[in-house]
Amino acid sequence: MKIHGWGRYPITDAKILQPKTRVDCVESIKGLETLIPRGLGRSYGDSANSTTALQSTFLNHFIEFNEQSGVLTCEAGVSIRTILELAVPKGWFIPVTPGTGYVTLGGAIASDVHGKNHHINGTFSEHVISFNIILGTGEMCHVSRMNFPDLFIATCGGMGLTGMIISATIQLKKIQSSQITQTTIKANCLEEVCQQFEDNSASTYSVAWIDCLAKGAQLGRSLLMLGEHAQNNVLEMAKSKRFNIPFEMPSGLLNQHSIKCFNSFYYHKASALNKITLPFEPYFYPLDSIRNWNRLYGAGGFVQYQFVLPKAVGLQGLKKILTKIVDSGKGSFLAVLKVFGKSNQNLLSFPIEGYTLALDFKISKETFALLKELDSMVLDMGGRIYLTKDALLSESTFKKIYPNWVEFEQVRSKYGAHGKFSSDQSKRLGLQ
Repeated sequence: MKIHGWGRYPITDAKILQPKTRVDCVESIKGLETLIPRGLGRSYGDSANSTTALQSTFLNHFIEFNEQSGVLTCEAGVSIRTILELAVPKGWFIPVTPGTGYVTLGGAIASDVHGKNHHINGTFSEHVISFNIILGTGEMCHVSRMNFPDLFIATCGGMGLTGMIISATIQLKKIQSSQITQTTIKANCLEEVCQQFEDNSASTYSVAWIDCLAKGAQLGRSLLMLGEHAQNNVLEMAKSKRFNIPFEMPSGLLNQHSIKCFNSFYYHKASALNKITLPFEPYFYPLDSIRNWNRLYGAGGFVQYQFVLPKAVGLQGLKKILTKIVDSGKGSFLAVLKVFGKSNQNLLSFPIEGYTLALDFKISKETFALLKELDSMVLDMGGRIYLTKDALLSESTFKKIYPNWVEFEQVRSKYGAHGKFSSDQSKRLGLQ
């Protein structure tokens, strides 16, 4: 069948295997030359594309949950949303969550996902106690920071290239309410929103929507949304309706003019300072209420481009990149700015201390040319590009922005991953 990431670009002809047990996984890995583990297909580019994909569909069972300590063990195919359905009514929450609940536990580890609270709680792996992984030899390893520590720091953020995660144990976060108290702050330009991030650095969650078509004095005008878990003892999953995009939209629907109109409306409808309490779903997962929202970009698909710049060059670097995007006319109506705290020890983990911006671009030759320029700018500023959303990064740029790739390859070789675990992305990036 044809498979792709959430951006629907690129597309790969693949054989999909869906093992039902650990034994099935071992047999599949031993019997095949190359493959890539695959969860729900929510990485944006080709990191989970390969001619053979080992999908974790049936590895979706809970194993143990200690309701007093919040320690949860489950199989790698369990989604974040499914975990929340179990944990939230009992007063527990995912400690770090990406922008969708439709990500598997194994995928969250392999991407070492981050959220709106990285400046306080770091990445997902920092709350992983241990995991079980099948190596290229078919051997099962129980991995933690103390047991096979080199394999731990290579697997967390390793894009599924060290082995197939079968199950994991994580520490959940205690909450008194499933609701979020959200404070929205209007910022008239990039300088203002960066200052607001600094002034509100003690907030547990923070994220800003940026109008990336605004020019001049309004460059980077934003809505900063701060969040805290409420204290009202409401512990429930919201019963919200989900809309569906039933087919691909016309390719010209999202253009400079329609995006500009949307951005202007979205910015101006917000109050200067607005505080509300709402269910956690619309704060953390605003697009999960729209099924197949990726169809909005048409049949050709889109790329999501996320980069991080070191704090030392953050504001001026962001201004240069936003100016480049504005001048290109390729602005995105989904432009999200966050602040990262300190980096961790994982070899290919994305976050470094600074500012990170994620944008969507419809596929076109002009987009490819623009992103090549942005890659060069990010590299020159000492930044990084997020592999989970990458579809176009070159081998030479990857090896410069992720200098630990050499050690990563040494760990893969040590544990039998070379020639066994491979994706379209890893081939493009020059990994064995």
